[in-house]
Amino acid sequence: MASIRTKTELDLDSPTLVEGLPGVGLVGKIATDHLVDAFEMEYVASVDCQNIPRVSVYEADARDVLPPVRLYADEQRDLLALQSDVPLARDTGGEFADCVTEWVADNDATPLYLSGLPMQNLDRSTAPEVFGIASGDAAARLDAHDIDTPPERGLVSGPTGALINRAAESGTDAVGLVVESDPQFPDPAAAKQLIDDAIEPLAGVDVPTEKLVEEAEEIREQKKRLAQRMQEAEENESTQARPMRMFQ
Repeated sequence: MASIRTKTELDLDSPTLVEGLPGVGLVGKIATDHLVDAFEMEYVASVDCQNIPRVSVYEADARDVLPPVRLYADEQRDLLALQSDVPLARDTGGEFADCVTEWVADNDATPLYLSGLPMQNLDRSTAPEVFGIASGDAAARLDAHDIDTPPERGLVSGPTGALINRAAESGTDAVGLVVESDPQFPDPAAAKQLIDDAIEPLAGVDVPTEKLVEEAEEIREQKKRLAQRMQEAEENESTQARPMRMFQ
């Protein structure tokens, strides 16, 4: 039975949840992994929803076995992080989105769903653009922090798209954040921009992001294999934002 199994009682007050499912540029995963490491967030729940591969994860120099998709918490900052070490299959039946959305609503959390917008020939002399969409009453949070609206019509695919769709259908407060990113390789610079321009103000936290610049090459190497697996997946299984003109 699909569920999110909490390991410990949580003491959170209307927390913000940052979602880090693998997608284009791995921007969501890089950003969420960085939050977990920077704040030394506590592993609090295993995510056992549909569409998650039945695999086990282990860490270097440790014997513990972890599920591939997990929730971490920082009670002091009222912050949650959804971390995934595997790409997820497309959520055609909505089971995964229903599972996560129900838990989010039960815990009065506002999710920030993250996606990369693949851009060919990115100009690295300028910062990648970040924009936001929202469901429920969450649009006011985007307006309050001057986060841009989309420059053109588009869609978000993959599991993250399913999560945003489910939030909109149920009227749940949720934010979708999109950042221009490298279509082929892990993009720490785009993840940094996502944190600086949107996650920090929306979650009300101060995140040190210098490491994402200083160790960009190392981060790219660490995430390269997962990025290759994402490229090998069918296009509609990969979380990404795309302009609608691609279909017209």
